[in-house]
Amino acid sequence: MFKFLINKNYKKIEKYQKIVNKINIKQKKIQFLSDEELQQQTNKLKNRIKDGENLEDILPEAFATAKEAVKRILQLDMFDVQILGGIILHKGKIAEMKTGEGKTIVSILPAYLNCLNSNSVHIITVNDYLAKRDAEWVGQVHKFLKLKVGLVQQNMNKVERQINYNCDVVYITNSELGFDYLKDNMAIEKKEVVQNKFHYAIIDEVDSILIDEARTPLIISGPSEAKTTKYVEATSIAKKLKDKLDYEIDEKSRNITLTDIGISNCEKILKIKDLYNINNPWAQYIVNALKAKELFFKDQNYIIRKQEIIIVDEFTGRIMHGRRWSDGLHQAIESKEKLPIQNENKTLASITYQNLFLLYNKLSGMTGTAKTEENELDKIYNLQVFVIPTNRICIRKELFDLVYKNEYSKWQAIARECIDMNKIGRPVLVGTTNIEKSELLAKILDSYKLKYNLLNAKPENVDREAEIIAQAGRENALTISTNMAGRGTDIILGGNPKALSKLIFINFIKDKIYYINKSNIYRNNEFKEIYEKLEKYKKEIIVNKIFDNISIENVDEYLYNIINTNNLINNNDLILTKVYIKILKYYEKISKREKEKVIKLGGLHVIGTERHESRRIDNQLRGRSGRQGDPGSSRFFLSLDDNLLRIFGGDKIKNLMQNLKIDDDTPIESTILNKSLDTAQRKVESYFYDIRKQLFEYDAVINKQRQAIYSERKKILESNFLRDCIVEYAESTINEILLFYKVDDKSKKQKLENISNIFNLPYEIDQEFCRRLTIDELHNFLYEQVHITYDLKEAYLEQLRPGLVRQLEKYYLLEQIDQAWQEHLEKMTILRESISWRSYGQQDPLIEYKNEAFNLFISMTSYIRQTVVYLIMRSRLIIDTQQN
Repeated sequence: MFKFLINKNYKKIEKYQKIVNKINIKQKKIQFLSDEELQQQTNKLKNRIKDGENLEDILPEAFATAKEAVKRILQLDMFDVQILGGIILHKGKIAEMKTGEGKTIVSILPAYLNCLNSNSVHIITVNDYLAKRDAEWVGQVHKFLKLKVGLVQQNMNKVERQINYNCDVVYITNSELGFDYLKDNMAIEKKEVVQNKFHYAIIDEVDSILIDEARTPLIISGPSEAKTTKYVEATSIAKKLKDKLDYEIDEKSRNITLTDIGISNCEKILKIKDLYNINNPWAQYIVNALKAKELFFKDQNYIIRKQEIIIVDEFTGRIMHGRRWSDGLHQAIESKEKLPIQNENKTLASITYQNLFLLYNKLSGMTGTAKTEENELDKIYNLQVFVIPTNRICIRKELFDLVYKNEYSKWQAIARECIDMNKIGRPVLVGTTNIEKSELLAKILDSYKLKYNLLNAKPENVDREAEIIAQAGRENALTISTNMAGRGTDIILGGNPKALSKLIFINFIKDKIYYINKSNIYRNNEFKEIYEKLEKYKKEIIVNKIFDNISIENVDEYLYNIINTNNLINNNDLILTKVYIKILKYYEKISKREKEKVIKLGGLHVIGTERHESRRIDNQLRGRSGRQGDPGSSRFFLSLDDNLLRIFGGDKIKNLMQNLKIDDDTPIESTILNKSLDTAQRKVESYFYDIRKQLFEYDAVINKQRQAIYSERKKILESNFLRDCIVEYAESTINEILLFYKVDDKSKKQKLENISNIFNLPYEIDQEFCRRLTIDELHNFLYEQVHITYDLKEAYLEQLRPGLVRQLEKYYLLEQIDQAWQEHLEKMTILRESISWRSYGQQDPLIEYKNEAFNLFISMTSYIRQTVVYLIMRSRLIIDTQQN
């Protein structure tokens, strides 16, 4: 079966072939079961686990059951390579499967198996759209097999989240998972907690989440009281400062450093003596203003919508609602764009994706591109990468890159390539790195009067995403898109009939709901033709008043129900099902005809407009062509002005072009050039790996502290009786104060007074009496006094209001832990920023950071204990006698 892949990867996966054979044999027996009997398989397998069998024992039968369910519900017969991918995922590894090989279907097998031991399985995607699509589409199989399917979306409240997290299979995005984890560990009451245990996760687009998004931690922040006036002044100063004179730009690390001249000029403008004065800091404001000026650009890194700066995800090209850059950078950009400046935020809780996903007992992932990052995935996450062979051999042609002298020549060459392909009818996908570049190409194509579809992060284009991708493989289609990572939809040659049918159906319903003039719906003669075919249903629809109960917001959900429900009782649903089937048959006929034509022309042609900093992103773009054995081709057009060539080694190529006297319109194409570009990308990948590794190493220090704090917090949250905890805190506080106590110590009086003050003892401690006690006797004496004092306080509060003392214990504990932890995070941030200077003293910054962090953590825990005890012991209840 897999013999064509004769390499070390083949040897790694060959051992699983026997299991695949067992699964296929089991499925041949199971296929004769009725639907009801197939559904009973779930309880049968659960009972086998209760009887002592493990997941490995029931794997063949469980996978066979799921495979048969897929065949019945989705009308898809899974390939052997898909079953192999499912086994790899179950083993807690990464399955690299090329685009179009059906990764989404593969996740059904391990998810079903791992639910059978009564644990939730989290299937994690990169955006809400994919999570919803998979929960609705793939979730049908799990529901058929009597499993509960949950979906966690951004707009859900706590109750909805709790219900969905308690399901067997939970579809969720990586950011929602992370933020819910942090929020749960800030909850004041147990009922506010939404998540359960982290048992097993399957990550879709695993490289995008564990590699690309792992550079920046997840942060929950709250408003700070810091003033925003400094940002405007810093922006004004930044405009006056000059590159290479007042500051230096490091594009590799996306950082800016002020020179001595720059520091002096800033101090003169501000009329201050020290730009780095801790009591009146200006340096950070000016550096952020310079970053906003030189490194962050509109329609590349962000867009402006409704007077608000919205970040554009550099990896997926999607907009990130509700996200803000930290450390004052977002405010600096708001100031640059002359928008209202929002208040600064302070960190309330944070975690890196590395440490978040390491919380799972078992982790696995799937993607089309992970092999280039296998070392990092293995070292940090202990995840091995297995390359799964394609069901059909990939015959895509990867053409040599063409390098032009300048950017203008490159864009003109891309436009000519689009025109040439369009003339013969081949579909073309052009991948750009940001919004600005996609719109630049669109304007060039406009000048040639070439029709195209534009897909980027701008809202008017995002809304048409499904339609654009559904038509991207059609004859003469020309699609311009920002990064294709996480789009989650295959480009099918000849068009995607199901996706196109859904779009026409929704437009048909919307048209009838709003009674829109049909000319607004028609985009071409094809749409007009299908609308005319549907006219015969018009009378039936009007007579039955079918649309009276369909709201425009629920069109998607309504469509899903009538397409995927087998037992249609309602006559209205039957009529609309006929309408959908009519549309589907029409587009299946067109798509089949166009596919044959497009295949003869050479399939989808992919054009890359720039090499990305990572080879994976380039491979994701290439992978859109040549799916499931289809023909296709890809070519990258580059210029010496591109960031990758300019920053990483473009000088050699530039000199070569000048020496050979190559003109602007003549490109270079060679094997040596391609290798040098690959080398440049490896350098960039290595650089960013070092950044992520450093982030992981530093966060590993705070992660241990985080686990200790969150563990203590969870224990408190779940407990109803915390007296013992308070008493333990009190005894620890006594131990800390008396740690260096000696009978002849001059400060012993002060230490005993501190104890008396903290514990609110009703009398002064007899100094002479204590002097006669040994240190052990003194400890026991003070313990006894604290117990007596606490008993009296408890009796007093209980008499006034029963149960109050228990509430106060929990409130003070959680409040002080949260407050101290937030202050600790701020200190750790300052420490992290300043610790690198220790290297000049021949000290390892990481070791120094660990030592300092430990001391800060000990101080924090000591402070928490003392403060909680102090507040509890001094609590008083004031009863308002005037209250009616």
